[in-house]
Amino acid sequence: MVAVLLMALFAGLSTCLGAVLVLVWGRPGRRSFSLFTGLAAGVMLAVVLLDLLPASLHYGSIIQVISGFAAGTFLMVALDLILQRENQSPKLDYTYLKMGYLIAAGIALHDLPEGLAIAAGFIEPGHLGPLIALAIALHNIPEGMATAAPLAAGGFSPLLVLFINGLVSLVTPLGCWIGLLLTRTSTALLSSLLALAAGAMAYIVITKLLPECLRLHPPTARLGLAGGFTLVLFLNLFL
Repeated sequence: MVAVLLMALFAGLSTCLGAVLVLVWGRPGRRSFSLFTGLAAGVMLAVVLLDLLPASLHYGSIIQVISGFAAGTFLMVALDLILQRENQSPKLDYTYLKMGYLIAAGIALHDLPEGLAIAAGFIEPGHLGPLIALAIALHNIPEGMATAAPLAAGGFSPLLVLFINGLVSLVTPLGCWIGLLLTRTSTALLSSLLALAAGAMAYIVITKLLPECLRLHPPTARLGLAGGFTLVLFLNLFL
C-alpha cells in the first residue's frame, strides 16, 4: 500500500514540476504547452481505451462499466459547473492572484478522482497502475504551469507558489488512499471504480486537453497526441 501511495504522490508532485518550469523559464510558448498537453491527452486516451475499460469489463458486467463510466463523467461535469459558477461570481475580482487560486482549487478537485484511478489501476494485476500514474503525472505538468503562471504574475514569491502547488499535489495520494480503502472493503467495487476512472479521464481529455492543445498549435498537438498514444500502446505490447 505504501508503494502505491508513493506512486500516487509522484504523480501529484508533477504539478510542482510544472510550476518549477514556469518559475525558471517563464510561461511556456504555445508550441511547448501544446506538446505537453497533447502528450498528456494521448497517454490518458490510450489508458482509457486500451486498459481501463477492458479491465473494468473483465471484472464486472457491461451495466457496471456503463454506469461507472457515466458516474465518472457526471462527477467531472458537476465539478466544472461548480467552478464555472465561482468564475461568474460578482464577488470575484479578476486579478492574477485570484485566477491562480481558482485554477488551483479546480485542479485539486480534479485530482481526487485521479487518485481513485491510480488505486484502481494498482489493484488490477499487471502494469495498469504505473501506466495510469504516468498518464496523470504528464497531465499534471501543464496544470502546474497553469497554476503557477498567474500566481507568479500576481507577485507571489517562488517558494509560496511552490507551496501552493505542493498542497494541490497532495490531493492525488489522498484520493488514492480513499480508493484503496474502498476496494479493500469490497472487491466488487473494482469494476465500477475502473469505469469511473475511465469516465473522469475521458472527460478531461475530450473537454479540456484536446481543445486546448489544438487551439494553441494544431500540428504540435497532433504530434503529442500520437506520441502519447503510441507510448502506451508500446508499453502494453512489450511489458
